[in-house]
Amino acid sequence: MKVFEGVNTHIKCWCNEPEEGAIKQATNLSALPFLHKHVALMPDTHEGYGMPIGGVIATIGVVIPNAVGVDIGCGMCAVKTSLTEMSQEEIKKIFGGSKENKGGIRSCVPVGFSHHSKKQDENLMPEKPYRNGDNYSLWLKHEGYDIVSEEYESALKQIGTLGGGNHFIEIQKGDDGHIWIMLHSGSRNLGYKVANHYNKIAKDLNEKWYSSVPKEHDLAFLPIDSMGGKAYLREMKYCLDFAKANRAAMMINICDVFNEHYPGIEMDSGIDVHHNYATMEHHFDKNVMIHRKGATSAKTDQLGIIPGSQGTASYIVRGKGNRDSFTSCSHGAGRAMGRKQAQRELSVENEIKILEDQGILHSIRTEKDLDEASSAYKNIDIVMEEQNDLVDIVVKLKPLAVIKG
Repeated sequence: MKVFEGVNTHIKCWCNEPEEGAIKQATNLSALPFLHKHVALMPDTHEGYGMPIGGVIATIGVVIPNAVGVDIGCGMCAVKTSLTEMSQEEIKKIFGGSKENKGGIRSCVPVGFSHHSKKQDENLMPEKPYRNGDNYSLWLKHEGYDIVSEEYESALKQIGTLGGGNHFIEIQKGDDGHIWIMLHSGSRNLGYKVANHYNKIAKDLNEKWYSSVPKEHDLAFLPIDSMGGKAYLREMKYCLDFAKANRAAMMINICDVFNEHYPGIEMDSGIDVHHNYATMEHHFDKNVMIHRKGATSAKTDQLGIIPGSQGTASYIVRGKGNRDSFTSCSHGAGRAMGRKQAQRELSVENEIKILEDQGILHSIRTEKDLDEASSAYKNIDIVMEEQNDLVDIVVKLKPLAVIKG
């Protein structure tokens, strides 16, 4: 861990070579008058909007929508199967979506901007705390879920969908001898709408209050006991529940595909973790609002998931409860290149070769896919080494095949 001098507090950084933009944003965070103790940067940290990705902060009495981000509840889900081997031909059948192999995962899990053509079963949505027969969206509106209630009907078509960018479905072989299924997704358009709505409210209010937090830092805040703060926390929590339900819906469909091809296959209950959220926790003798933006909770003995890129290993980990990181760890490898930079500078041929030399069924086809190439990400081995005081490795997972959003 490296320690950088901030404005009012230190910056504790588990990345040995952090980019300048991330440190600049962390310095902005260190000047916040309501910050508790210090800024923590995970080994996958890189510049984001307002707050670095791979950043963790604790605040007193306020919540910062932009320190959670637009994909509220984005996270990971992983399931271990009883399978011990899969050939490429078997994986192609599981994936489906081709003339030779119809159906499969590609037919039941929409990716990118695609949604389900029909509304999904309401029972897949977050638990309904209302009387049987009541209208769920009307109940949400009545209880102050303004944005969620407006987006509810659309969300019924989005639950069980992957999304785009760095979201993925991957089949992996663990060093425990088992085949694993892993996916990465979030709250889809629902979280995006909630995040932008409350960030705008925060910015407008901060301007009216003549806040000392510079507008250009994009760290507008809401007091947690204010109407806006309570509303954001309420709707953010719903987005967290929706994101988890979204991953569960996808995993159910994926496991059904596996069961069709491997009758009698056994699967464990799985691991599910968020890495974009804010929550009240107790750190350094105070109850504080912890913001994890591209960071995963790593409390003592807590299981977590740290994915690599589509050409590198991923990890099931166990937290060590490190106080200085606010009991957190990285949420992945972290970007080494911006998306446009990767598309400009990387070679399609080279990136395909990296993956095919390892026998990985991948998603690199054209230059537009290079933003998710292996070389666009940091070296996951270094990232794991840099956080050996944050987590222990439980299972190392080698990618066999990937579907990208």
